[in-house]
Amino acid sequence: MKTMDPKTRFSNRVEHYIRYRPRYPEEVIRILEKEFGLTDESVIADIGSGTGISSELFLHNGNVVFAVEPNAEMRHAAERQFGSDPRFFSIAGTAEESTLEPASVHFVVAGQAFHWFDQQKEREEFARILKPEGRVVLIWNDRQIDSTPFLQEYEQLLKRYGTDYQQVDHKRIDANVLATFFAGGEYVERTVPNEQLFQYDGLEGRLFSSSYTPSEGEPGYQPMKTTLRQIFERYNENGFIRFVYDTRVFVGQVSSFRERA
Repeated sequence: MKTMDPKTRFSNRVEHYIRYRPRYPEEVIRILEKEFGLTDESVIADIGSGTGISSELFLHNGNVVFAVEPNAEMRHAAERQFGSDPRFFSIAGTAEESTLEPASVHFVVAGQAFHWFDQQKEREEFARILKPEGRVVLIWNDRQIDSTPFLQEYEQLLKRYGTDYQQVDHKRIDANVLATFFAGGEYVERTVPNEQLFQYDGLEGRLFSSSYTPSEGEPGYQPMKTTLRQIFERYNENGFIRFVYDTRVFVGQVSSFRERA
């Protein structure tokens, strides 16, 4: 089984990640505005910001964003895209050591990243950098796995050829994990529909943007590509295949270990 440092495992997938990973719906911003007091003056810490997909959502809303990312290749990709925006600040840091000032941000956001963190250490860090009454926002584009025959076969493809798919899948973050993480076990969940349409090249790029798929030259890479093409030929409609997601948003507050004691 492949084992890899979470901080480096996306280094060779940056371009695919930028081009083929789904964005987050604008409705996420509307939810945070209506229910949790987000304004364009709110300061955001985007933790595990990667290539900037979650940062982009908040920059478009007018927010100052501190994008904290340990992977140099992903961080530099975000800097190329957003570095000219005076509200974007790129930080070489981690969820456990963000380097941000105490009580400096209104919202801590983790988009498609929370499952990579040390949850006890990150909770301490989030509590440290958040302003009083600040909130943590966890966001995942959660790919549906059985709502269509294509998605069912795609899931089986990942289980068959994925290097460590079931060990790192974010779906292992369940209600018990979230209740332990958020203060008092209390959090709000909201779900927003999301989707992507791909021709074959885009579908292949989406597949290999995932860190749990074999890289070119590794065992399983070519059989996985061959099987993906077969699945596409079976299920495409007019040359396109549909990826369907539930964008899941979890919002709550955190407290440090000292506050809980």
